[in-house]
Amino acid sequence: MCGIAGLWAPELSSGEVGARLDAMTEALHRRGPDDRGALTWDHGFALGMTRLAIIDVAGGHQPIDNEDGSLTIVCNGEIYNHGALREDLRRRGHRFKTDSDVEVILHLYEDEGDQCLAKVHGMFAVAILDRRNRRLFVGRDRLGIKPLYYAFSPATRRFVFGSEIKALVGSGLVDRRLDPQGFDQYLTFGYVPSPYSIYSAIRKLPPAHYLVLQDDGVRLQQYWAPAQAEARGSLDELEQQFDERFAEAVRSHLMSEVPLGAFLSGGVDSGLVVSAMAEATSSPVRTFTIGFGGATGGFLDERSIAREISARYGTAHTELEVTPSAADVLDEVVHAFDEPFADDSVIPSYYVCKLARQHVTVALSGLGGDELFGGYERHLGFALSSTYARVPGVLRNGLIAPLVNALPERADGHYTVNHLKRFVRASHLPPEQRYASYVSVLNQGLKAEVLSDDAQAWLAASRRSAPEIATMNPALSGLPAALDYDLRTYLPDDVLALSDRLSMWSGLELRVPFLDDRLVEFCYSLPPGVKIRGMTKKFLLRRVAERRLPRSVLTHRKQGFASPMAAWLRTDLRDYVRDALAPARLARHGLFRPEAVARMLDDHQSRRESYDKQLFTLLMFQKWHDHFPTVT
Repeated sequence: MCGIAGLWAPELSSGEVGARLDAMTEALHRRGPDDRGALTWDHGFALGMTRLAIIDVAGGHQPIDNEDGSLTIVCNGEIYNHGALREDLRRRGHRFKTDSDVEVILHLYEDEGDQCLAKVHGMFAVAILDRRNRRLFVGRDRLGIKPLYYAFSPATRRFVFGSEIKALVGSGLVDRRLDPQGFDQYLTFGYVPSPYSIYSAIRKLPPAHYLVLQDDGVRLQQYWAPAQAEARGSLDELEQQFDERFAEAVRSHLMSEVPLGAFLSGGVDSGLVVSAMAEATSSPVRTFTIGFGGATGGFLDERSIAREISARYGTAHTELEVTPSAADVLDEVVHAFDEPFADDSVIPSYYVCKLARQHVTVALSGLGGDELFGGYERHLGFALSSTYARVPGVLRNGLIAPLVNALPERADGHYTVNHLKRFVRASHLPPEQRYASYVSVLNQGLKAEVLSDDAQAWLAASRRSAPEIATMNPALSGLPAALDYDLRTYLPDDVLALSDRLSMWSGLELRVPFLDDRLVEFCYSLPPGVKIRGMTKKFLLRRVAERRLPRSVLTHRKQGFASPMAAWLRTDLRDYVRDALAPARLARHGLFRPEAVARMLDDHQSRRESYDKQLFTLLMFQKWHDHFPTVT
């Protein structure tokens, strides 16, 4: 695991290119504290990396050349089928210089060119300099587990790329002007979805895509999408097929020459990962979990359930209690992400990564199970919404909606009432807009209230020429359409972005066996009735868990590594957020109306409405802007 960076600046001298590359790799030092490597080549090309040594610790230095030196590779990630690929390539006559898993991609490119990634299973962002053809090949894994940012200027022919935005900014070749579409999408989702970033000049390479840079410009190409097939078999047969594929995915993710452990939240997904790890290894699995302290210890604390799982599988278990002292943590989060990011699970995730790194270098996580099997409340709501839409309008609008909208939010910060309000308010919308309302943080109405007149005019002008953002696949409907949408948007740009930045900020490699692409293709093909059945989310996974996990895992309410942010903003963090969003601080950029922000704070405090996600989104933008001031 590491960070990668590179540039092509034809007008610069080799010395200047090398100096700029040094600055880029220095910006990524937390991703790879064990080693650093660089290559500069004529015509302004340069590649660099910082390494966290996991596989071939002694000999896996990068960049790596092929046999005749015509190709050079840098890669951030792990290739889980590298052993089989290596044997096949040796039979074809390829000679390997290292035992690194990365080198197999280099030799695949020799034989198969741009199609090389079709045979690679793993998490990766990779760049190959092809000297013979004077081209650069850059690719990203199928699910977007590892990040890749780039900037290309047709006018100057400069191209810059890296694992994080800070590397591109460190080059000194990238403009830092605020992107109106990136900003608008951030307010909508609480994160900036691909291909945007918060900066106009910087883009994210989408998952399952590669990019080719040559003298005539940049070309992007998608190389994978899950097949539109449906798995066959009885429920028992599908359960057995999943069990076998999941066990194999976990086994493949255990390759390591350094200490390895797992996050254990007390939920079904992480519990299944730990159970499969325990069955595949002879020594006790190291597990890590957190709980919540402060005025609101809260309904989200799962430590007692995690202990039960640990006891069943004999893990070496470590716990940490998190208190809501946000100031230092959020400053570090801002620097880890380089752009505003408002998933409030950053706080517990920051702590669990930091805790795990004290004991291991690699950790497995249960991330991805919710997106594959319909584990979120919005998935259940969407599955039920078509039935609710058949309730006569006079009842929905005249009786149910007024009663629900009048309910006060719960004092303990639980989202039951808020979810019910969202469900009722979106019931009249077409399916795609209905689901969009479930996943939106600030909808168009709230944006109109919160954004200043100047900000609204700026965004309106930019929308006229903006490219389309991701929409639901028209070939799908119902729950499959929602899960497919999350797989392409929320998963890579929120869940996986969070896990990558915060784990690498602590020098920890995080692996996600649920997102082994072969397992994903199988789960993608499962009929929706085995994912949500009646009111039961993740139906098939829960059947598997009945055999493997304590009953308490199945009977308690889903929590995960979320934070009790709604309650914290009314108690421990109340003064902190009011100070951060004070009128004087908002005036630094003039994008938000102070009176509208104050109203949201008051409504949240009084429990008239739960605005925790909206307030946290504004807070994280403000924190980011305080550290990285920019202009519109």
